Formats: sequence, structure tokens, C-alpha cells
Amino acid sequence: MTQETVEYIRYRIPEDRSAEFLAAYTRAATQLAAAPQCVDYELARCEEDFGHYILRITWTSTEDHLEGFRNSDLFPGFLAEIRPYVENIEEMRHYKPTSVRGGGSSLPSLYDWAGGEEAFTRLTSVFYDKVLKDDLLAPLFADMGPDHPEHVALWLAEVFGGPAAYSLTQGGHGHMVAKHFGRHITEPQRRRWVNLVQDAADEAGLPTDAEFRSAFVAYIEWGTRLAVYFSGPDAKPPAEQPVPRWGWGSMPPYQG
Repeated sequence: MTQETVEYIRYRIPEDRSAEFLAAYTRAATQLAAAPQCVDYELARCEEDFGHYILRITWTSTEDHLEGFRNSDLFPGFLAEIRPYVENIEEMRHYKPTSVRGGGSSLPSLYDWAGGEEAFTRLTSVFYDKVLKDDLLAPLFADMGPDHPEHVALWLAEVFGGPAAYSLTQGGHGHMVAKHFGRHITEPQRRRWVNLVQDAADEAGLPTDAEFRSAFVAYIEWGTRLAVYFSGPDAKPPAEQPVPRWGWGSMPPYQG
């Protein structure tokens, strides 16, 4: 599992070439869309200076871009379309996300929509009470400390757009991942975890509207599948990464 990287390519295109430039990238985008190394892409034009463009491409990793896509059968077709504009490139670099990110106030975060810190504290309290009474899951948590539900509440709060308290007090993504090493979580246990946390969400009074629950369950599915992977015999510690931030209908900025 590797961390995604974002490539930014900044162009300065003369006004009389803008139409052909956009047309060329429309054709080149066909190659990007077909590339398994490409997560998504977007070409944006500056409002204050129409000659400036920024192409953003999210790759599964820098290595996948440089050694995968560029050595694939798709790259020649892509390069043929954009070659006339290579001389107009002002910057072409890869960037990794940091922990400094979040949403604006135009749309409430999932954290705010859920009810803030108190909601996630209620959720984990109800959930782990269920876990300790469950024959399938209780053995996994036999050595659980009394502060474990609180720590998970901090994690979920940060994931869904709340304060970065987990990162500041517990060590971030790597610390959470390490909790799963050697646990050998089974698929039946994962599914029971998912079912119990949804039951706990109902009992804890988290929102039941379709938009919130679909985003909530999507993260629970994603997170528990990563937990199974990192608990297995072939798991390798991931590179240093920030805690994922889960938004409305979005994927996190990395894949483990």
C-alpha cells in the first residue's frame, strides 16, 4: 500500500493558443482516464490571468507515475497531445498532503453534522459496551484499556472533520495502524464490527439522514478493511501519513 501523490503542472499559454491547448488536453485526458495509476485529474484556468493554467493529477504514488504510467502503452499518446506545450511549463512537481487541511463553513463537516465531540464519545461508549458482550469480538479486545473508547472517539472525530486531537495526543495514523498489527482480524469479525457500530450509531443518536449515514458507513467499511489488512501476516507499516479526513461523498487523500 502506498501513499497517493499529487502532481501539479503549471502552464502559461498565450491567449491565441488557449483553445487548441484545451482541446489537446481533452484528448490527452483519455489516456489519463484509462491509466490505473491515475486517481483523478483536473485542469483549472486562472480567473485573474487567463494565460495561467494548473493541471492537477492525483497518482497512486510517485513511483507509479514515473515508472508505471510513463513506461506504459498509454504514455506515448498522452505525450503526443501535450508535447507542443511542454515549453510553456513553469512548474512540474509532485506534492504529498500534510495534516493542514479541512473544510469551510459553507457546508458543515460530518463532525459538526454528527453533533461534535459529545456525539462520538456517546458512540464509542455504546459501541464498546456491545463489543465486550459479543462472543465474536470480545476476544480481540480482551486487553483493551479503559481509555480505549475515548481514544477511538478522538480518532473518529478527527477523521470526520473535527479537531486534530488524536494526532496531537496519540501520534496520528501510524499509531492507529500499529494497534492492529498481529491481531489477525477475520472477515466475520470485521463484518460484526461494522454491524455493531451502526447499531451503536442508532442508539447514540447520530443523524439518520441518508447523506450522513452513507458517508459514515463508507468510512467504516473503508477503515475496517484497512484494519484487516494491517492485522494480517503480510502487512507492512505505511509511510508517515496524516490522519485521513472524510468529507461528504469524498475519498480520503491516501490509500493506506
